[in-house]
Amino acid sequence: MKVYENISLKPYNTFGIDVKARRLVVVEPGDDLVTLTLSHSETLILGGGSNMVFTKDYEGTVITLSNTFHLSPLTSHLVTVWGGMEMDDLIQWTLDHGLYGLENLSAIPGTVGASAVQNVGAYGAEAKDFIESVEVYDLMERRQCTFCNADCQFAYRDSLFKHHPGRYLILRVTYRLSKKFVPNLSYKALEGLPHATAQQLREAITEVRWSKLPRPEEHGSAGSFFKNPVVDESTYLCLKAEYPDMPDAHRSDNGYKLSAGWLIDKAGWKGRTQGRAGVWPKNALVLYNADGCSGDEVRALAAAIQQDVKQKFGVALDPEAIII
Repeated sequence: MKVYENISLKPYNTFGIDVKARRLVVVEPGDDLVTLTLSHSETLILGGGSNMVFTKDYEGTVITLSNTFHLSPLTSHLVTVWGGMEMDDLIQWTLDHGLYGLENLSAIPGTVGASAVQNVGAYGAEAKDFIESVEVYDLMERRQCTFCNADCQFAYRDSLFKHHPGRYLILRVTYRLSKKFVPNLSYKALEGLPHATAQQLREAITEVRWSKLPRPEEHGSAGSFFKNPVVDESTYLCLKAEYPDMPDAHRSDNGYKLSAGWLIDKAGWKGRTQGRAGVWPKNALVLYNADGCSGDEVRALAAAIQQDVKQKFGVALDPEAIII
């Protein structure tokens, strides 16, 4: 393990917010984790930092995994992957080795471990659809253990791990994939995309994503900042009657999932800035670092958007990004 004191976290969060951690521990494959004598209540576990907004220096210890390219094929359908590996690198590796299923998650920034915490999803697919098990180090009980898919309590942008911050360090994730490519084109935005091969679909999805999102080298962001809100049938029908141009909601067991991006756009925030933070002109769901913003500026912008959406539509927006 590598240990750093009083170090800037700017390279460790995609929003590019310059705050410091009192201590940063970088874990490598094969490290003896019993030596991690930490209190989980004073520890922040950081993946790729693609879903974090820091509003101040972190006075405890930040733990992250090295971004080592490390995986082990177990069977013809199962592969175990180091939690610090970039998710997008894994997806390309699977396609290069004739394993399919993850291609709809292409170009989502972040690590393998973080994708399990957040249950990342895009274009009709979620990480939980392919996760067989998750191997963790429990900082509270100081032992290594493995959770099967059912034990992970996956839900929309949610998991068991998300509800116990600072406790579970995700070391490895095992995925169950397919040897046969069956394109998942259930999401409306994918209609008409080329999909003769999985690689072709991956490249098309990547192009679509980057046409709507700021390039990390140009503007920092946390990707989709808010969750799509779920409302009951009565609320959905009333809103649809009042706003006929509102996109049709996706129906689930919990209710009707609305488009947060549409709500934010209709509330007048798309393309606007407040201080040095802004709402991306091509995607109202994305808040971005317009000019060296602070975390407090991002939080203030998010609060203003939530207030206006609530006032106009009566719908509450919950952040997908985690504000520290």
